[in-house]
Amino acid sequence: MIHGIPEQIAAISSFATLLPGDVILTGTSNASGHLGPGDEAVVAVEGIGDLRNVVVRA
Repeated sequence: MIHGIPEQIAAISSFATLLPGDVILTGTSNASGHLGPGDEAVVAVEGIGDLRNVVVRA
């Protein structure tokens, strides 16, 4: 990462109020892989459920 987590929190806190439970999404490096048409990305939140997104050709 270009900036560490403490720097990111400081920067975001300069213009937004962060509260307990807030989530800061930092992304991933290019080495994380590639998604292509037909691939599925799933985010699971315990107690809430799953969010599924299928990649389609643009």
